[in-house]
Amino acid sequence: MTTQTRHWSHDVFAEMKARDIQTVATIPDGGLTQLLNMVVADKDMRLVTLSTEEEGVGVATGQWLGGKRAMIAMQSSGVGNCINALGIPVTMRAPCLMLVTMRGQWGEFNPWQVPMGMATRTVLEAVGVRCFPVEHAAEIGETFAAAADIAFHGRLSAAVLVSQRVIGAKGFGQK
Repeated sequence: MTTQTRHWSHDVFAEMKARDIQTVATIPDGGLTQLLNMVVADKDMRLVTLSTEEEGVGVATGQWLGGKRAMIAMQSSGVGNCINALGIPVTMRAPCLMLVTMRGQWGEFNPWQVPMGMATRTVLEAVGVRCFPVEHAAEIGETFAAAADIAFHGRLSAAVLVSQRVIGAKGFGQK
């Protein structure tokens, strides 16, 4: 008999729906696949695939200015691409909610993922983003809800940083 645990994406998706997040801007990542598939399957939501992560900041800000709620879902390696753009929501007093799957942490095989993985929280906090690191899958949904509420009610930038320990280390055949 196997016991399957509910994937954390279901909890995040429920919190997204409860907060009327209608648009998810993303550079697709394996750690986000289940969540992104749920977004695609929902007729009331829209997935916007970006060519670079900083475009997501513009999408999220523009949606807010148009009366809608959006978020960005990305890997930590893309955070560095967003730093300059994160001044836009601050200037516009618009929320910028991010769900970030971490790399360069737990069992990382790819050495060039490590520097940004180590710097993600520090860099985001340096530009005024409130960061909510999560180490356990069972806490991701409630942490996402808290970050979303702070972002949307306070018109602030917030990021949930999902540990690589939760997502799992990518190996691409490496040992």
